[in-house]
Amino acid sequence: MDTALPRSTDQVAPTSLSLSEALRFWLKLGFISFGGPAGQIALMHEELVDRRRWISEKRFLHALNYCMLLPGPEAQQLATYLGWLLHRTWGGILAGVLFVLPSLFLIIALAWLYMAHGDMPVIAGFFYGIKPAVTALVAQAAYRVGSRSLKNRWHWGIAATAFIAIFTLNVPFPLIVLVAAVIGYIGGKVQPQAFGGSIHGKGNEPQKVGAALIDDDTPTPPHAKFSWRGFWSVALVCLTLWGSVMGALAALFGLDSPLVQMGWFFTKAALMTFGGAYAVLPYVYQGAVDNFHWLTATQMIDGLALGETTPGPLIMVVSFVAFVGGWTKAIFGAESLLLSGTVAAVLVTFFTFLPSFFFILLGGPFIESTHGNLKFTAPLLAITAAVVGVIVNLAVFFAYHVIWPQGFAGHIEWPSIAIGLAAAIALLRYKVNVVYVIVAAGLAGLLVRFLL
Repeated sequence: MDTALPRSTDQVAPTSLSLSEALRFWLKLGFISFGGPAGQIALMHEELVDRRRWISEKRFLHALNYCMLLPGPEAQQLATYLGWLLHRTWGGILAGVLFVLPSLFLIIALAWLYMAHGDMPVIAGFFYGIKPAVTALVAQAAYRVGSRSLKNRWHWGIAATAFIAIFTLNVPFPLIVLVAAVIGYIGGKVQPQAFGGSIHGKGNEPQKVGAALIDDDTPTPPHAKFSWRGFWSVALVCLTLWGSVMGALAALFGLDSPLVQMGWFFTKAALMTFGGAYAVLPYVYQGAVDNFHWLTATQMIDGLALGETTPGPLIMVVSFVAFVGGWTKAIFGAESLLLSGTVAAVLVTFFTFLPSFFFILLGGPFIESTHGNLKFTAPLLAITAAVVGVIVNLAVFFAYHVIWPQGFAGHIEWPSIAIGLAAAIALLRYKVNVVYVIVAAGLAGLLVRFLL
């Protein structure tokens, strides 16, 4: 599907851009933003920098550098930042919302189909095949993040320690992040050459592609200039919004209700999503599966598969977790399971993405006042290294449940091993699109179920 406008043949910058035109683009982007954050950012770059020339490459990368320093989904944050830069606060809010809205609707629909009809042979067979493919996807994520962040023996040591801590000692993910940050901070002081680094490597210097609506030398728009009044206004509104929703849930359902627990839990998860969605998934698993029992390990794997095959940020898997949790806990009664799941999914999406809007609207004016290449701090590099070990642990955990679904005492699922290996080869060796791999694995699982 070609959604791009034809490339302009002249170098004249657009003279204006209406909010309605921008919103049509952000909504369209929400429907076609497959491929994870790298694919989504590449798509935005091609559309906004190369084709439409709404923003110059230097300004685009400046915004991207900031978003990559933040916890949360960087592609959604980048859309929010650019929408804010182009059309003030409401432009940013609407851009960020439209980026995830199509994914939320799809996740709710697929989660309902999964919970209401997941025991049908066709659906069960399809999910049998995608489980080993998801395991291969997690292994690919560990390789991808590791190849980018493990640059020396210090980083490898942090990654190995993080794996041992969570795999053998079941150390909570937040504690691993905290310890890694402390190690990075100290290491940055003692050996800055080992713990230093930047977001973009060599060869990523901005390339001039023509005049843009917001060009390299375009003055910062008045609304994007830093002021303490704007700073405190954003902080007050966001904190009031979070507190009002949380307070209303507590008053209506009680502090021990699943909705309040989900709101608090996923707020914490959103603040720890350094290194992408795969980094926080072990924390989500620990809470959602082990502590609160909102869903099972098998359902978690299936939810990750759905998240990989729908547009939008992969962190939208938390909406699936919430839907299943609301359905399982029957929040509004056994006769209203769809309502229970839908309300839980919507609320968790709100709590997950509110911090992203907070960081962009709060920090954007400051970032616009300091044009230049932002650097990863030493603590963030150490956190990223620890994330590699955590993701490896997640891959091992998924592999165990896929290969020995009844535990080590049970039988080995040899078809799952074959599908997983084929998926790993397709992803790592031939760089096949994730969606194609998931669909092919699902069809293979369907074939296995009908033959056996």
